[in-house]
Amino acid sequence: MFALAVAGLASFAVYRLLISQMRPAAPAAVATNKLVVATRDLQVGALIHDSDLKEISWSGAVPEHAAKSKQDVLERGVVASIYDGEPILEKRLAPKGAGAGLASTIPVGKRAVALRVNEVIGLAGFVLPGMRVDVLINGNSPSPSAAQTGVLCRTVLQNIEVLSAGQKIEKNVEGKPESAQVVNLLVTPDQAEILSLASDQTRVQLVLRNPLDTNEQPTTGISLASLFGQQVKAATTSGLSVPQVRTPVIIKAPQPEPTVIEVYSGTKRSEQKIDGAGK
Repeated sequence: MFALAVAGLASFAVYRLLISQMRPAAPAAVATNKLVVATRDLQVGALIHDSDLKEISWSGAVPEHAAKSKQDVLERGVVASIYDGEPILEKRLAPKGAGAGLASTIPVGKRAVALRVNEVIGLAGFVLPGMRVDVLINGNSPSPSAAQTGVLCRTVLQNIEVLSAGQKIEKNVEGKPESAQVVNLLVTPDQAEILSLASDQTRVQLVLRNPLDTNEQPTTGISLASLFGQQVKAATTSGLSVPQVRTPVIIKAPQPEPTVIEVYSGTKRSEQKIDGAGK
């Protein structure tokens, strides 16, 4: 009886020990942070109000520059699209006091220049916000040789970002064409002066480019005279390429050797020469 009692106690002790080792450990407390997220989709140019925001407990990794208080983002403009439930990031908002709309999306040091377009120079509606274009001008040069060269065409600006198309300032991820009579280009102050003069004195055309292609390639321009076969040499004056006409060199085709024919009349012999024209 004593042996059975000792064996029972030992079995019970081993059982309790095994149960305690198999029991899962209590989960460690997860640190949470308070973040501000959007309650709806916010498009570029929108002004953030209190109803557009809510504060939540965020248990994951905190995104860099994420807003943690509504007061940090209220009454600020949106410069990049924010989606429902997404944390509000500082880099997607305009500075405090900048307001909303198109002006708030212009970076410091840049300018927005409006350019009137149609379906031809506007690439049939494919010039959309966020795309990159080159700017071409067509017109007559004020140089003395302009009468000889005729109309000139050259690229004046390259890799220019389209800030807005018409009244649409948010980027189109699907790339569908949309008609717009005016586009706003994001340029530097120097480039703004070029566009202003070009749009007033010449015909401006936009050339669409791949947004990943940021290389600027030097061009010499083209003249109307060169399109009609006249030899044109580009001369650089004050940083601008001005085509100049050279007098065409006329090269005469070589004449074929004449054909000699011997003619016998009785005992008389004579020769006659016939040129390539049959004379």
